[in-house]
Amino acid sequence: MNSAIVIDAVRSPMGRARPAGALAGVHPVELLAQVVSALVERTAVDPGEVDDLLVGCVTQSSEQSGNIGRMAWLAAGLPEQVPSVTIERKCGSGQQALQFAAQGVMAGSYDIVIAAGVESMSRVPMGSNRQGADIYGPSVNERYAPGLLPQGVAAELIAHRWNLDRKQLDEFAARSHQLAARADSSGAFVREIVPIRVPATEETVYRDETIRPGTTLDSIGALTPSFRTEEYADRFPELRWHVTPANSSQLTDGASAVLIASERAARRMGWRPRARLRSFYACGDDPLMMLTAPIAATREILARTGLAIDQIDHFEVNEAFASVPLAWQSDLEVDIDRLNPRGGAIALGHPLGATGCRLLTTMLHAMEDADQRRGLQTVCEAGGMANVLILERD
Repeated sequence: MNSAIVIDAVRSPMGRARPAGALAGVHPVELLAQVVSALVERTAVDPGEVDDLLVGCVTQSSEQSGNIGRMAWLAAGLPEQVPSVTIERKCGSGQQALQFAAQGVMAGSYDIVIAAGVESMSRVPMGSNRQGADIYGPSVNERYAPGLLPQGVAAELIAHRWNLDRKQLDEFAARSHQLAARADSSGAFVREIVPIRVPATEETVYRDETIRPGTTLDSIGALTPSFRTEEYADRFPELRWHVTPANSSQLTDGASAVLIASERAARRMGWRPRARLRSFYACGDDPLMMLTAPIAATREILARTGLAIDQIDHFEVNEAFASVPLAWQSDLEVDIDRLNPRGGAIALGHPLGATGCRLLTTMLHAMEDADQRRGLQTVCEAGGMANVLILERD
């Protein structure tokens, strides 16, 4: 079987999802086009030799509705014969693009492929593709009566089950900002970020806008819980309601892209392989708890690869809510110093479709800087699912 080799991985700066956010003035097609163009330029790949562009994007409506991968490729002025497909597996959409791309290389269907992701949450608000519709249908509503839950309530259920109090969640949130701020100030993000030009202002964005270096327990401790309503308080009287905007992921604008090739193509192009995608897996779990599947996914991929948890040097667990990585870390008994060592989505943000490739981009560069061999990343997903992969350096 062919190996799926990572040649390069890049991302945009992370912009706050608000009208005045740093990237709010960039159409999502143009945002992704700039990131893909930068990847093509950095790797000196002949774009005509790219077999496919696989793109994660969750809210495929409005400006993100027209197979955004195809539109971004054309917007970048790249060869028309290269196709693209846009993938939606909730928050794991970008990671699923990575996994499909790697599978194509391993099966011999692709020699050179780009996996990417994008979400402009300023311009295409989360949930705007639902328009008030019943997305579950009568059978799911009946099976899980009195109903499935918002993700924030699921995060509260996780905090309760794993005995995580408000202080623990806030401490983890502050840690995320502090680690990201340290990485930013030391220049650790420079190699992975490609500058984004904002056409309306002709300004260029070079750094993440989302990191708040001054975050402390005192600064976030007074925030009120986000998801407590009378309905859910009556349904779950045991909950103490600890989830706030500060210990949740930020709504963000961003894009990311990864070039993956077969060993044969890497030799032909003279590329230095930086890592390989050793294994990947996706699984489902309880849709009421919703965000616990990374635990089961991690256990399964370790069993399939025969690796022990202490053979993994670096972990990226998406910080959808602080309770998710904390429950994962507690259940798997992982040293927290190996978990999201450059911060996560609480500090950097969670531009839904872009997160999978953003995690790999940050993990690859951090592993190189620390000369580490193996990394594992996993993302929880709405509906009770998770994707997981293992990245390995020689």
